[in-house]
Amino acid sequence: MVFRSYMDIALDEARAAAARGEVPVGAVVVGSDGVIAQAGNRTREQHDPTAHAEMLAIRAACAALGQERLTGCDLYVTLEPCPMCAAAISNARIARLYYGAADPKSGGVAHGARVFSHPQCHHVPEVYDSIAAPAAEALLRDFFAQRR
Repeated sequence: MVFRSYMDIALDEARAAAARGEVPVGAVVVGSDGVIAQAGNRTREQHDPTAHAEMLAIRAACAALGQERLTGCDLYVTLEPCPMCAAAISNARIARLYYGAADPKSGGVAHGARVFSHPQCHHVPEVYDSIAAPAAEALLRDFFAQRR
């Protein structure tokens, strides 16, 4: 089996989010047959603090599959998930999480809450960090530099 990264699609979603004035984060849910759902941040557009890229992609993938769990699916996201998204990833039973840039300020996987390390966490995905991290970091850095 050959590994294929879908981070390029997540990066495209992050670029589209930035173009909408959203923090540039993109996410893709992948199953055995390829991409199931993809999304970028839409918190401002939807006036919804839960409209993070991961949450939107997970919701869309569950709807597409007609189930509440994404067992066996992978999630690619350009930024380390926050605690809310990490909990959703666990609850959705995502098999593998691939993320790009680390988030020392608001992350919930390797930083901050470290959701997957708590005994209350019912499912822990395999986690792979720093996937296309330089590209994800550049998107975030450029986005915030333009706003200062």
